[in-house]
Amino acid sequence: MTEGNTVRVAEPYIQEPARKSQKRPRPVKQTSARPEVSREYRKNLRIGLPTVFMLFLALTAVIYIIYNYLYLTASIDTHKDNIVSLETRLEQLKNENDALEQSIDTSVDLNYVYDVAINELGMVHAGENNTIRYDKTESGYVRQYESITKN
Repeated sequence: MTEGNTVRVAEPYIQEPARKSQKRPRPVKQTSARPEVSREYRKNLRIGLPTVFMLFLALTAVIYIIYNYLYLTASIDTHKDNIVSLETRLEQLKNENDALEQSIDTSVDLNYVYDVAINELGMVHAGENNTIRYDKTESGYVRQYESITKN
């Protein structure tokens, strides 16, 4: 009688001794730990010369692009540093120029110059009758070595 979902074994299983066959099987020689691979499979795994050449060209192109990228990045950084230093120098020169211009403006008293020109040197402002206008219609330019006629 069976109970549940398993059947109980009434007698233990005894393995019978193996029969001796007349021919012994030859042992399989394995030179490596992996199984033998067929010649066709190995032939298909080989990489041809054109494939190696294309891989070499691709690798060369990638190395060239990376080298140029790094070179340009370094060049840009150098130029940025130069720009910053030149801008700093420009700012210093502008500050020096403003300081010198301010010192020149404060060192020259224009009222004193006007007073000396009028009182000591006898200079006067030019009026309408002091200005001489010259029109020469003969040519389009005036030669400096030619005498000016008074009309």
